[in-house]
Amino acid sequence: MLFYDSPNPAPNPRRVRIFAAEKGIELPSTEVSIPKREQKAEDFVAKNPRGQTPILELDDGTVIAESVAIMRYLEAEHPEPPLFGTTSREIAEIEMWCRRVEMILMPPVGAVWVHTHPFTAALPGRNAEWGEANRPRVAEAMRFFDESLGARDHLAGDDFSAADILLLTTVDFAKFVGLEMPGECAALAAWHERVSARLSAAA
Repeated sequence: MLFYDSPNPAPNPRRVRIFAAEKGIELPSTEVSIPKREQKAEDFVAKNPRGQTPILELDDGTVIAESVAIMRYLEAEHPEPPLFGTTSREIAEIEMWCRRVEMILMPPVGAVWVHTHPFTAALPGRNAEWGEANRPRVAEAMRFFDESLGARDHLAGDDFSAADILLLTTVDFAKFVGLEMPGECAALAAWHERVSARLSAAA
């Protein structure tokens, strides 16, 4: 098994690193440099036609792409501690919040990143106007998660889960892009402080 990783600030490989750290899984890994566009190299695209990290290559040659799919595989292989829930209700709630992170917060963060950030200046098809239009959408999304957290310690249920991992990595990537958390988001800020203090968050 080999994990094709990319270092911070790439948020999706970090999801898997945090997930593995929470479970105590040692992931043999090799680094793929996004600035050097190694993810677009012919040998890598042969493994993942999307030309993106992360991927997990199994010993039989099977390649699993997409961070959440990799996390699901690791959960099935190493069920303890459970990070996708165990009861039908827990599984559904965690899935709901994972999808909300990916549908509500990640798209506008990605739009600002791709269309306005200096690191992506060479990408074709950039539209600065569209990127700037997404800045208020990021703030609106963060307010949604702030209201959703309320007085809860975790995003989905009583325990730390995959949903917290997705939200943490997205909020941290947003900060790298220059998208700060709105000052009034006290619940989100308190949650962020708690989950960032976990040892796995350094992964």
